[in-house]
Amino acid sequence: MFEVVVLALALSMDAFAVSIGLGSKRIKQTNSLAIIAGLYFGFFQGVMPLIGYLGGKGVFGWVEAYAPWVAFFLLLLIGSKMIYESVSDGIEKDIANITHRVMLVLAIATSIDAMAAGFSLTILEVNPLLSCALIGVTTWFFSWVGVFVGARSGTWLESKAELLGGITLILIGLKMLLI
Repeated sequence: MFEVVVLALALSMDAFAVSIGLGSKRIKQTNSLAIIAGLYFGFFQGVMPLIGYLGGKGVFGWVEAYAPWVAFFLLLLIGSKMIYESVSDGIEKDIANITHRVMLVLAIATSIDAMAAGFSLTILEVNPLLSCALIGVTTWFFSWVGVFVGARSGTWLESKAELLGGITLILIGLKMLLI
């Protein structure tokens, strides 16, 4: 279960970074934005790994011998993408109004990686529903906090969160490959 906690923390860093960017817009309704960001990001980050897990279970028989390599490769790609995004500009800087449609697009965009990471749950001996719930709740919390961090400090922490999440995902992939 330790791996799932670390995975939840790493996957939530992408949503945390976007939430910091949203919070830095210094809108007046920070409390409601924090709740909305937490709900959107938490829900999608919780559901997408379950989809990845179910898809992984469907093909697990075919790739069982290669599952650690597939999980490593997917986590390496996701982690590398997060590291790359930590040094590039985020899309939240281009957003003029934070609407439900914008939040939906951001939530889906940040959780696509979680769907791929859900495959790694197939090789861990964990309860997938509990694991996905933990990922969702962790992301909800970090997204909620991220809005307040962004509102108070701007975006200086945004790229550092993505960098940390990317490095952590790569390390989880290495651990799956080596054990």
